[in-house]
Amino acid sequence: MKTFEARVQAVMAARDPHTFVTAREGSVTVDLAGIPGDRHYGLTRPADSRQRFYPRGTDIANRRQISIVSVEELAQIAERLGLPEVLPEWLGANLLLEGYPSLTLLPQGARLLFPAGTGLIGEGENLPCPGPGEAIAEATGHAAAATRFTAAAKKRRGIVCSVERIGTIAEGDTVRIMIE
Repeated sequence: MKTFEARVQAVMAARDPHTFVTAREGSVTVDLAGIPGDRHYGLTRPADSRQRFYPRGTDIANRRQISIVSVEELAQIAERLGLPEVLPEWLGANLLLEGYPSLTLLPQGARLLFPAGTGLIGEGENLPCPGPGEAIAEATGHAAAATRFTAAAKKRRGIVCSVERIGTIAEGDTVRIMIE
């Protein structure tokens, strides 16, 4: 088993039901359905365009409870968009990690373990979609970001996770990333 470390630079949640954009919090408590009150909270969710083998709206297991991005990959996206920065909030991220530059390429099944005992399972790449591009364009006034985000973020958008063990995650935590 390979083990790596990264540091939690920010913790965020999307508590406003009208937007996927997240807001920073010092820490969050997670249960087996995710972050209570977050837009992606739940043990199940309706199937969407990502699960073409189920009719849209069919109730399926929620493997997208937590969204994680990296400082390093956000810098690459910003560079590709010609922007000074891309904030994780604009992508609807729940965690911002630093110290694992190829986060998006983590294999499915990787474990992310936090000091409080909290455990997440990597469920794969969070495929880029137009929504964050629109949020970036609105926040920065850089209209081209709306159409260029999907290509700029390919293999750099971060990962989605499900909760394996309940607990807390806090800004400043060291996370152990374990790959079998």
